[in-house]
Amino acid sequence: MTGVASSGPSHTDTNAGGAAGPDSDGRAKDLLWVDTHCHLDAAEFAADRQAVIDAARVAGVGQIVIPAVSVENFEAVRELAQRIPGAGYALGIHPLATPSAQRSDIELLAGLIAQYRDDPKLLAVGEIGLDFFLEPLKTDAARATQGWFYREQLKLARRFGLPVLLHVRRSADLLLAGLRQIEVPGGIAHAFNGSQQQAEGFIARGLKLGFGGAMTFERALQIRRLASTLPDTGLVLETDAPDIAPAWLYRARNTPDQLPRIAQTLCALRSATPAQIAARTTANARAALPGLLRLIP
Repeated sequence: MTGVASSGPSHTDTNAGGAAGPDSDGRAKDLLWVDTHCHLDAAEFAADRQAVIDAARVAGVGQIVIPAVSVENFEAVRELAQRIPGAGYALGIHPLATPSAQRSDIELLAGLIAQYRDDPKLLAVGEIGLDFFLEPLKTDAARATQGWFYREQLKLARRFGLPVLLHVRRSADLLLAGLRQIEVPGGIAHAFNGSQQQAEGFIARGLKLGFGGAMTFERALQIRRLASTLPDTGLVLETDAPDIAPAWLYRARNTPDQLPRIAQTLCALRSATPAQIAARTTANARAALPGLLRLIP
């Protein structure tokens, strides 16, 4: 949801399982892409959700991760993931939801994770994190509330052995401090837009970094620099649909079928083919969220 240690890349010629070349816009049915962050339950998809899902499948997006944002949509994301081959979900309380959240929501979240821990589609605790961009979230009280929910959800991830999906917006250093204090089994720093040092900090803690629509804007120099130079093993792809639309959809609704075209930017930045990027980012997604391996369509 919009908020938005390495020696360099090793652009390996990774085999994509015999994938053929892409169409002119980078799409190919036999390339498997993983959208590691997509809010498919959002109201923006109410009118045509199944058509959006079908379009993603045709575009070669074989797996989609649907994160929750508050107690109000915990069941919605779970039920939606059950209906989509290859899809999984995460349960968590987004920092933007913390002002209206109750501390008892953590107990509810813990109970649901315990209840669904054997559900193969439950992949992570998320979307969780910190947001110090929006003005209402910058006050001392709001920061303290966010911090409490973040730490409590890290504890749940550690307790249940689940990776995390992190919301990172002007908050990378404090998120890293939390990860140093409360170790979790990896995950993804979603919509990453931090510094090289911060990127290396997340990778050192076992997390992958999510790149999506923001990377397609030529003026996004820092994001594009990171996408060019970070190690191959540190990157995953995402749309954050319906948010963070790519340059060609500026301010319009984003959809998961855009992922292969978004990946074309990563191909250009890393001088790699779509088959190489598809294979590497899919492997990285499954390393970050091992439950995806159970859901291969």
